[in-house]
Amino acid sequence: MDPRLTLIRDWLDRDLGWAPVRLEPASADASFRRYFRVWNASGATRIVMDAPPAHEDVGPYLKVARLLAACDVHVPRIDAADPARGLVLLEDLGSTHMLAALNAGADADALYGAALGSLARIQLRGTQAVRELPPYDRAALEREMALCPEWFCERHLGLALGPADRELLAATFDFLVRAALEQPVVFVHRDYHSRNLMTLPDGTLGILDFQDALAGPIGYDLASLLKDCYIAWPRPRVEAWVEQHRRALGAAAGAGTAEFLRWFDLIGLQRHIKVLGIFARLWYRDGKSGYLGDLPRTLDYVRDSAARYAELAGFAAWVEARLAPGLAAANVRALAVPGR
Repeated sequence: MDPRLTLIRDWLDRDLGWAPVRLEPASADASFRRYFRVWNASGATRIVMDAPPAHEDVGPYLKVARLLAACDVHVPRIDAADPARGLVLLEDLGSTHMLAALNAGADADALYGAALGSLARIQLRGTQAVRELPPYDRAALEREMALCPEWFCERHLGLALGPADRELLAATFDFLVRAALEQPVVFVHRDYHSRNLMTLPDGTLGILDFQDALAGPIGYDLASLLKDCYIAWPRPRVEAWVEQHRRALGAAAGAGTAEFLRWFDLIGLQRHIKVLGIFARLWYRDGKSGYLGDLPRTLDYVRDSAARYAELAGFAAWVEARLAPGLAAANVRALAVPGR
């Protein structure tokens, strides 16, 4: 007896005249938003976004959808919206995301070519849209990384962080923030990865989960895509895709091959430090265990990026000594908690 489902059915039927004959969960994400696929009597389908107003605001979604559509990329068409009740009726982009297609043996170069093409259009054509987005500034970057010591280091690994640990982390985070703010500012989706890109019959990709977009570093979405927390690729292949994207951007890339790759690695490190904290928080705060299995891959990205740059040698050694040894046992310990 979910009152939100009753609300959805009444909205579709009475307000929109789109009488649903079937409604099923389509997906859920790391927030309070839920998505349902609905059918009407003719067999047509749509997706309903359910975003309870007490927890979510659909306003940013509606705004960013408009900005992205103007960049000539495929986002779900919005057929109706009721922001006061937290409901949006969307085009159905199907149920096969890029990760599922890759796992089923689809051509990776074709899929990543499509994803990189869409990203290039966003970054090249979104220059006006950037002015309508909040900045991905020092406060936001630092706030994100602060999740790691609190939720991953202390809560998940059970570490007691002393003054020396915190001093090292503060210096590392400051270095990464300064590196991020050196980069050209573009439209940043902030979660541009294989589970938010839907494969479409014409070979293009539909883009989801973009409501948290900001104006920020040019390498961020590229790192989200090519250092995906849900799938990993050999470094030579990743570097080839990075260079492919840099060339597609032309002068807008703002850097040559080596500097652009450095930007990519360092903003990727910022993202993965944040994600370690987010994935742990999703378990301890929200009871979502599905992301614990992605922690080892995410930590491997942190280890790899930190080891590549001399400025991060101290942090790299700390990660190997303090974080890496305890993760497997922490995951086992977390999942053994009764009643969770």
